[in-house]
Amino acid sequence: MLKRWQDLPPSMQLPEVEPYWRILDARRGQLALKRVFDYSAAAVLLLVLALPIALIAILVKATSPGPVFYRQERVTTNGKLFRIHKFRTMVANAERLGTAVTVDADPRITALGKFLRKYRLDELPQLIDVLSGNMSFVGTRPEAVKYVGAYRPEYRATLLLPAGITSEASIRYKDEAKLLAKASNPDAVYMDTVLPEKMKWNLDAISRFSFLGETATMFRTLLAVLGKEYA
Repeated sequence: MLKRWQDLPPSMQLPEVEPYWRILDARRGQLALKRVFDYSAAAVLLLVLALPIALIAILVKATSPGPVFYRQERVTTNGKLFRIHKFRTMVANAERLGTAVTVDADPRITALGKFLRKYRLDELPQLIDVLSGNMSFVGTRPEAVKYVGAYRPEYRATLLLPAGITSEASIRYKDEAKLLAKASNPDAVYMDTVLPEKMKWNLDAISRFSFLGETATMFRTLLAVLGKEYA
């Protein structure tokens, strides 16, 4: 999962990234365990949840014109581009009708989409991305290309590992859409305020990386979805 330092893309061979790479390099055994878990758990969950996933797909198609999946290009390990799998929760071509970030009570969100987002059911198809290796259960949320292009040098350390379905930053900022709804320029507030705060959590997670710690993050995510608040 982790490339040798000299094999990383030049855009990641930065002094600000190297300390995080060294931490992960010393924990390659746990990284291997992480990948085995990701692959095995994603395969099992896709089988177990096949019926609910199919039902949601039918409902998305039946309640709103447009495709079942939202397939925006995102960035993952070492700057690799991939098209994420998410159930579509907004009207078709929503990116042409507003900002790249979603705010609370966004008029582009469909009635079904509001429910799916509340319980994060729109992210179930990302099990496909985990199985393919483009994502992991835990890791920095995959950002759109425009945001990664504006990363500070140290932020690129988050690209040493696959993007994740959840993370400590995701838990802490689960109500991000409500915060952005109050902004006159959501994109600017996201880049200048929200993203730097989330990156503090993401970089801290890399510096403390352990498979056991990631398991705890998954349980904390479940509790957060069920309503538990984390300060």
